[in-house]
Amino acid sequence: METTFELGYALDTFYFLICGALVMWMAAGFAMLEAGLVRAKNTTEILTKNIALFAIACTMYMICGYGIMYKGGDMMLLAGIMGDGATGVTEEPATYAPAADFFFQVVFVATAMSIVSGAVAERMKLWAFLAFSVVMTGFIYPMEGSWTWGGVSVFGMYTLGDLGWSDFAGSGIVHMAGAAAALAGVLVLGARKGKYTADGKVNAIPGANLPLATLGTFILWMGWFGFNGGSVLATATVESANAVAVVFMNTNAAAAGGCIAALIVARIMFGKADLTMALNGALAGLVAITAEPSTPTPFTATLFGALGGVLVVFSIITLDKLKIDDPVGAISVHGVVGLLGLILVPFTNDNSSISGQLIGALTIFVWVFVTSLVTWLIIKAIIGVRVTEEEEFEGVDISECGLEAYPDFTNGR
Repeated sequence: METTFELGYALDTFYFLICGALVMWMAAGFAMLEAGLVRAKNTTEILTKNIALFAIACTMYMICGYGIMYKGGDMMLLAGIMGDGATGVTEEPATYAPAADFFFQVVFVATAMSIVSGAVAERMKLWAFLAFSVVMTGFIYPMEGSWTWGGVSVFGMYTLGDLGWSDFAGSGIVHMAGAAAALAGVLVLGARKGKYTADGKVNAIPGANLPLATLGTFILWMGWFGFNGGSVLATATVESANAVAVVFMNTNAAAAGGCIAALIVARIMFGKADLTMALNGALAGLVAITAEPSTPTPFTATLFGALGGVLVVFSIITLDKLKIDDPVGAISVHGVVGLLGLILVPFTNDNSSISGQLIGALTIFVWVFVTSLVTWLIIKAIIGVRVTEEEEFEGVDISECGLEAYPDFTNGR
């Protein structure tokens, strides 16, 4: 019996770590996607933001985030180091190494913060963004995480689990939360110069490297198997292994459905096969299935992904009409479709309810949006959030980082 437990413990721990590594690889996907969808003169800065935010997320979640999220909202400084945060003491024996759980959780935090990066691209000060990263990963995200996956009541008023709330891998907890923070930042920041005209016209600002954006999407698609598959939390039994296989299958099906649907809708609306919409459609399909990839049939998962793919096209167009400038479509992909994913859960999971999903979604959005808005405004008052008009025209690579990603092309050498 002891040998069987040890083998299961080892397998579950190894699986957890591999899935965490896959989710960490999503950081590269976000970096490549965003680098491809911004203009060449802003590439170095977006890459700097992506690697720096990952490092900040890992550090802040270790210092206090994990302790806040899984110790009943305990906000003691250094809870992650000096308390049980990094070692994961639980009442029942764990079936995997607690340090593996910490690693898996911390890469989710970084994913939420990565969503913000693309939405505020091309006009935000680097250090303003990094300052916000500290607050988002160390406090804002862990608090809403404590109310959801942590099982803590929301300010002592209600517990989401008792209301029929379910979010398997984080359509709301991770993706909608990241989008809410991004929306607050975009509203404080304003649109890029030249994006919208006085008469309401929307000017397209093409990305510099669509091959890079496509590579980033494929990396994210691959990493998502760890994101959703790892959320099964085990693989050492027949039941858990079958569950992992179903999650992988449905995750892939939803991404495919989202890509196809978005491509078709773009063809109907624009008369062309829009690659950027296809990329965002695949990501939308992934976000839509993340809330519940374990209970739908493969065909249902494909339909859910297709709904996400259709919705993201209309959402991107609508946000442009509202003059909400999101260079990579992050708010639409992760926020609007994240909400859709939550609403779809009760259609295949009897343990959830529409009312519970809506209350949970509202709780996450209000908390993250309001606290993010306050944080952005404080940062704006202290150091400012936007580069000057001249710096924006020249590109933030030079003003913020002092070097260019493509010097041979921009300098003619």
